[in-house]
Amino acid sequence: MAGRVLDKVAIVVGGGQTPGLTIGNGRATALLLAREGARVVVADRNLESAQETAARIEDETGEALAVEADITEEASVRRLIEAAVGRFGAIHILHNNVGASVALHDAPATELEADAFDRIVATNLKGMWLACKHALPHLRKEGGSIVNISSMAARSNYPFVGYKTTKAAVIALTENLAGANARYGVRANCILPGLMNTPMAIEARVAEGAMRNKTWSYSTILPFSARIRAILPATPAETVLNSFITSIRHSVSSAPTSLPTSTKGGAPGCGAR
Repeated sequence: MAGRVLDKVAIVVGGGQTPGLTIGNGRATALLLAREGARVVVADRNLESAQETAARIEDETGEALAVEADITEEASVRRLIEAAVGRFGAIHILHNNVGASVALHDAPATELEADAFDRIVATNLKGMWLACKHALPHLRKEGGSIVNISSMAARSNYPFVGYKTTKAAVIALTENLAGANARYGVRANCILPGLMNTPMAIEARVAEGAMRNKTWSYSTILPFSARIRAILPATPAETVLNSFITSIRHSVSSAPTSLPTSTKGGAPGCGAR
């Protein structure tokens, strides 16, 4: 059913994607929101990638704005929010589709370098908080929804300490935002995807020599897991949409809710994009 977010303004942080053979969660979500009537601000550190997503939206007669944004820098996040409000006049949905592990040189605790840990925290946690910090004054005016991407890695025996730790912290961040902003009509939800067949989850491992046809089908990446099957980006994209729709329909105030989307028996998520 089209038009479920008609005329709403949605910011998709991480709306571009890592180059690869499949579609990333951010792009899939931006496209779905646009198809349902939202005006979409596509934010990404790679402007060209954001523009590609925006162009696909416009090719389908949707409205989109591509913005280059480095969410680890507060000034950049501030410019993103100003660009969104300047173009569309409001913000109703903030989707933080950010996070990385292997691409930021994540590792087990005894092998992880301090500067790599700092980069992971800045990207996976600090950037998400900064986006919420600057979007919230506008979300409070309109009422709306924040949807953050965590990972099933937060709940499972994921081997790399940076990703697991920061994705667990995203759950706590979302709970805090939910409780603090219920009175303003702003809801906050958290999605915990399992292993995703997305470029960010797959391509870095393929580049390191993993076989593409096994990377997301067996325990090649995660030796502690049983045989697995990755979910596709359409699943979290629908969850982002439904996190907004369901809350509006049932007049639910913000609640510290996590929405796991991994398949039954699935492995921990390896990335959001």
